[in-house]
Amino acid sequence: MEEIDVKAARSLDGKLEIAEIPMPETTDSSVVIQTEYSAMSTGTELMVLRKGINAFLGYSAVGIVKEAGKNVDHVRVGQRIVCYGAQTHAEYFHANRNHVAPLADHVDPKEAALSGIATIAMQGLRQADLRFGETIVVLGLGIVGQLAAQIANAAAYRVIAMDLMESRCGMLEAAGLRDVCRTPEQVKERVAEATRGKGADCVLICANTKQHRLIDQALDWIRDKGKIVIVGDTNTEFDRNKLFAKEAQITISRAGGPGRYDKAYEQEGRDYPYGYIRWTLQRNLDEFARLLASGRMNLKPLITGIYRLEQLEEAYKQAENAPAETMGTLIQFGEK
Repeated sequence: MEEIDVKAARSLDGKLEIAEIPMPETTDSSVVIQTEYSAMSTGTELMVLRKGINAFLGYSAVGIVKEAGKNVDHVRVGQRIVCYGAQTHAEYFHANRNHVAPLADHVDPKEAALSGIATIAMQGLRQADLRFGETIVVLGLGIVGQLAAQIANAAAYRVIAMDLMESRCGMLEAAGLRDVCRTPEQVKERVAEATRGKGADCVLICANTKQHRLIDQALDWIRDKGKIVIVGDTNTEFDRNKLFAKEAQITISRAGGPGRYDKAYEQEGRDYPYGYIRWTLQRNLDEFARLLASGRMNLKPLITGIYRLEQLEEAYKQAENAPAETMGTLIQFGEK
């Protein structure tokens, strides 16, 4: 590939910098992608900046394969792909083979840019381990909660969702979901009606708040021996007696699936045996790309802002100052 510098966003001593870096190079098990759209993960990226962590930014994107290593056999040069786990706020980025999945040509790339974030939502649902016909409450309708509710609906689970922000509830309703609640009392009534008083099979906590004991709230909604899955950054205190009374399970979902944070998987391109670990990071990503192609997801209502890389500071300020109006924020690259 031509030896040129490319622009990339990074946190440097707590400040946002649009740096010029050398064009990335492939290894035997990696690809180089020309970015079309990268999705902003507001909470993660602002946390990196606030803590003064030195790192390149972004982890969810869509783009075109420009180079592929000899051990990469599931995507090809010239193909559009989705990515989770590489540093994607850049004109070109480098990704391991296990960080990418092919995307059908007819899928809107703007919607596909959210695939990496959606993989986090999908892994939370894997942890819920639901069966067809079971009921899940999605608590907190930020971007991950919105995606989790839509994925659960596409999987034919019975979905009841809740957020205190009217705008977020409206976004999910615009995507076609019906059981969207504005208060805990509404959730309690809807769960009782949907399950004939038995309780939900699972509550997926996607809210990011330390001010409320959401686990206690979830324990009121689940059935006997039900499950609570924590995806958001929430208060983890709970009433031990409530947990005991239902012999409930509480678990936490880590990122996008098995393989994340494993050096051999992420950096060396090694996979886990299909028969032993069915849903890895890459397989979750691949499955979400399939869902998008099937037409069973509607992510257009979630896209609330599109910026250029040079406007990233403005995008962060918008997210901080107007969280109720900010949901899926994209960084656009190239000429559109």
